[in-house]
Amino acid sequence: MRIAYLDMVGGVSGDMLLGALLDAGLPLESLRSSLDLLNIGGYELSASQVMRGGVKATLAHVDLNNDGNRLRDWAEFERAIAGSALPGSVKTTALSIFDLLARAESAAHGTSKEATHLHELGTADTLVDVAGVVAGLDLLGVEKVHASPFPLSSGTSKSSHGVMAATAAATGEIYRITGASVRAGGAYGPRGEAVTPTGAAIVSTIATFHPVAFTPELKGYGAGSRDPDEYPNVVGLWIGESSEPRSQAPTGLTIESDVCLLETNIDDMSGEMLGYVQERLFQAGALDVWTAPVQMKKGRPAVVLSVLCRPRQEAEIARLILRESTTLGVRRRTVERYVAEREMIRVETPHGEVDVKVKRVGGEIAGIHPEYEVCREIAMRTGLPLWEIVDAAVVAARSHLGM
Repeated sequence: MRIAYLDMVGGVSGDMLLGALLDAGLPLESLRSSLDLLNIGGYELSASQVMRGGVKATLAHVDLNNDGNRLRDWAEFERAIAGSALPGSVKTTALSIFDLLARAESAAHGTSKEATHLHELGTADTLVDVAGVVAGLDLLGVEKVHASPFPLSSGTSKSSHGVMAATAAATGEIYRITGASVRAGGAYGPRGEAVTPTGAAIVSTIATFHPVAFTPELKGYGAGSRDPDEYPNVVGLWIGESSEPRSQAPTGLTIESDVCLLETNIDDMSGEMLGYVQERLFQAGALDVWTAPVQMKKGRPAVVLSVLCRPRQEAEIARLILRESTTLGVRRRTVERYVAEREMIRVETPHGEVDVKVKRVGGEIAGIHPEYEVCREIAMRTGLPLWEIVDAAVVAARSHLGM
């Protein structure tokens, strides 16, 4: 398996990750071509060679014009990704990163996703950073990413909110939500903001923090804008072949191995209470949640609560199960699963716009699924039957896809 390892020497940000990819050998024109698939303007991507301490590194520049500096909301970012011509796996990962950013910003400001003002995160460079890093790793053939712990910096930083602690509130929320590893103290330590919310969201979404053995082939360093005397402000990127054997998937299918299964038996909760727990688990980012009936000792009826999640979410999900349910323990194991390629498209129906999930297997369309909540809202607003809204969305999607 071709893997990447991120060494967050001086911290991490979106443009530092772009610089590391370019320094490791990703051609700038290839990255520009991938970003052109977003069909947005307002920016110019370039790169230059710099020194950070004794380390030669690449500094990526995302220069914005007036349109690029225009503030966007979460929905506009998500539409740009979902409606792009990027590969389905790239779009899925990029949308997950924005979802994590939105959850962290909402938690940091105590507001809903829709009411959260993005400020520094709302300009086009955030979209370029997120989509560029995910697309760049895909172009280099990286299948799995590992990372060192995030460095906790000291001192203060400045933002549109004023003087803040060096670790921004949203960055801290990302650490909490994902259970990411952090390191503190040591002979040297970054001062000021070492890890941006965008950098934290990208790495927490794409990487695991477990030790890994691999044979390195490519190496690159991405530079931060600051050049302190105390440490090299860079993030290192190593790419090579893993020493671990890989499961082989049949042609046209993908095996996803980075999945954790948490389970527990519960015999003393009502269906309503279990439904609430399931809702909370999905809100926390679980990939899937389900229950199955079992019979426990002395013939007691019970259910098995099962949750699929990413390893980085495991600690938060386990704490949530223990806090919100009556169980005293949670089992865990790592599993593999076959996954279909998927993408989100937005189609126009006679009743309004609907988001539709398109499933592909081996490049062929194998399913069209309108988003339930969107269809439900339209049905409630118009008084039309839900099935009519769903059918109209399927017809519009098939037309959009040329079927």
